[in-house]
Amino acid sequence: MRETVPLLLAASLCGCVGAAPKPDPGDQRVNPIPISLALEEIITTGIRQRLEDPASARFGTILAGERTLNGHREIVVCGHVSVKKSSGNHGTDEPFAAKIYPDAGSSFEFVAMGDQSPNASLLIGDTCRAAGLAILDSKLKASL
Repeated sequence: MRETVPLLLAASLCGCVGAAPKPDPGDQRVNPIPISLALEEIITTGIRQRLEDPASARFGTILAGERTLNGHREIVVCGHVSVKKSSGNHGTDEPFAAKIYPDAGSSFEFVAMGDQSPNASLLIGDTCRAAGLAILDSKLKASL
């Protein structure tokens, strides 16, 4: 009996030591929302402001979702846009990511666009996938 008690005590303490829980990757996911005319206007205006030829912008698929982080609502937006090139033809669809903050007067935060740098497409893909708004890269679509 004397040997059993310390053995049980040691065994019970082994279960108390553990690693800190990993952050839940799902906390970045959004609840998909429909894109209203007002939301579409905020998105297209915000993206057009970053284009060389905003009047020629053609928007493709746009997905949006809402979440609350640190007590603040935000809408994550992922989509594609193409603009006319100097040749006069429309270029390929470039992915983009942005955020809109409804609690702050629907302010628009541009995250990235695919033609900005080689890493931009990775940032956009990671941001959109983490939010649950995975958009298919136009370069990948062409190879399918």
